[in-house]
Formats: sequence, C-alpha cells, structure tokens
Amino acid sequence: MRIEVAGSTHVGMKRNHNEDNYLVLTEENLVVVADGMGGHSSGEIASRIAVDELGEFFRMTSKDQDATWPFKMDKQRNYDENRLSTGIKLANARIFERATVDTKYKGMGTTIVSVHFADSAVYVGHVGDSRVYFFRGGILQQVTEDHSLLNDYLKAKKLSPEEIENFPHKNVIVRALGMKEQVQVDVTRVDPLENDVFLLCSDGLSGMVTDAQMQDILSRTPELEKACGQLIDLANAAGGNDNVTCVLARYHAA
Repeated sequence: MRIEVAGSTHVGMKRNHNEDNYLVLTEENLVVVADGMGGHSSGEIASRIAVDELGEFFRMTSKDQDATWPFKMDKQRNYDENRLSTGIKLANARIFERATVDTKYKGMGTTIVSVHFADSAVYVGHVGDSRVYFFRGGILQQVTEDHSLLNDYLKAKKLSPEEIENFPHKNVIVRALGMKEQVQVDVTRVDPLENDVFLLCSDGLSGMVTDAQMQDILSRTPELEKACGQLIDLANAAGGNDNVTCVLARYHAA
C-alpha cells in the first residue's frame, strides 16, 4: 500500500491569524485536519494539541503494541477503529486539561477529522463540522456527518430550503474537542479502491465551495498539490471568510 498526499492551509481573506492545523504522518498512513476556536489565539493552540496528540498516540502504539491505552477499548469496534477513536479522545482530554489549568485558554476547542489507511480498509474519525470526502470514478461523496446545529435541524426536517439558506447559526457546532471531559467520536470504515482520493477540509473550504465545484476540480486536476491549491484559491475567491485547510490523499494498493 502506498499513499500519495498533498496538503495546504491559508489564513483566508478575513482573519488575522490561522487557527487551523493539519498533520501528514507518512509512516503511519495518517492524515489529520483540525479547526480551532476560542479567543486570544487559543483556537490555534487547541488545533495544534489535537493533531500532535493524535500523531503521537499513533507513533507510540506503532512502536509498542502492548502499550497501555488511556481509555477502554469499545468491544463493538475493531483494533483500528479503537486506535483512531482513542487517539482523538486523548487529544480531547489534553485540550480540556489545558483549558482547565490555564484560565486564558478557557473555552478553547477544535474540530478534528482524521483518515487512517490500514491494510485493507480506510478509517475515518471525526468530531465537529470539518469534513472528509472521497472521490471515486469522477464522483465526490461526503463520508462524515457534520456535528452542527444546522445538520441537527436538517435531520429533524425542521427547515424549509429557504430557511436553510438563511439559517443564522450555520457555524454553531454541537460537538468539539475540549468542550467536555469526554467526547463521542464517530468512526466510519471505507473499503478503498485503487486511485481513490480522500479530501479532508475545514469548513473554510466546504462553507465557501460547493461539493460540485470540488468534484469538478478533482476531475480536471489529477495532480494533488495543484488541486489542493485550486480548491483553496476558489474558497478565497468566494470571499475567504475563514481559515481554509485542505489535505488530499490518494490510495494505491501497491
């Protein structure tokens, strides 16, 4: 198995500093994007802790298969699913701990999306409204489900199409790392095919660029680095209201 990866982040057109972070951990076939929130640059710290802690947990468990995990394994999940969710739970605990100890970081938090390429499957773990898509045969599909107030309303069928367009709380998320001592992590399995491309992004991309536009760029631009740049440029051209981060990872079976 070989994974081809390109990633980039941009402050956007309206913000003074970038609170997004991303990680490409080649030796563990792990890619991560986190979108931080909170005042006084604390969002940047939360997202950095998130990607660092998850990466470090993967390094540690790779070197020492018998290492003691900080959380019990979920018997409903396999080893790889547990490994991903445990790493994210550990990141949550570290952020919550930091915010509790240091009052200037009170209220800081972050979203997280992560993709781990295991031997015969791809595992997607996430909390918040950052997204993972996969692109196969010219079609882009969303893998993750936004943990957002808007999505909760949509699932409950409480909004008309017009109300969706004008919904005033589109940026309100209902789940994030660092908000509570414990967090629920969603993990999804995807069975990959040769040349599948996984797209991880903060809402600075998915909130400014439509799925159809993303699909069009990936269809026309096979070079991952170039496609990444075009996606970020398009988000900024549409207004660049937020920090924007994009990571693309292409799966090769051999």
